[in-house]
Amino acid sequence: MDELRVVTRFAAEAADTILPAFEAEAPGDSRPRAALAAALSFADGGPRTNLQRTAAFAAHRASKEASSETARLAAQACGDAAAASYLHPIAKATQVGHILRAASCAARVAELQAGGDENAAVGSIDAAVRRASPTLLDVLNRYPLAPAGSGRLSQIMSTLDASLRSRT
Repeated sequence: MDELRVVTRFAAEAADTILPAFEAEAPGDSRPRAALAAALSFADGGPRTNLQRTAAFAAHRASKEASSETARLAAQACGDAAAASYLHPIAKATQVGHILRAASCAARVAELQAGGDENAAVGSIDAAVRRASPTLLDVLNRYPLAPAGSGRLSQIMSTLDASLRSRT
């Protein structure tokens, strides 16, 4: 459970930085904020309950309803933070998303907010690497590499994954 709390906190810290992008677009939709709160409750020592699951699903639904990429990514990151508390011990590449997708979303949002400047994503990735604890790195290294994809978010996640693994 302690390792899951570390993973959840890492995801929640990334999601927290971009939640305003969602709230600016949909100020009346509290689902991503509720997912972030559920994630932080667990990361702070609270029980892992169905709250994290249901809040994650709700934030992901909010993501699908968002009209801009930045808002969609922000809501997704909050949902991913809540879902991180349910990281499976089965070493599949798809599980790496529970560890890294929120930070990858934050990097992509930084890039979008900088007018597509990839250096903004690099700066966000570097910040995530600095925040990563030895426990997070240990957990990540139990899983295969992040799945490769052609989309920009997948590319960012692969870069983040490689950067984190190079620290060990």
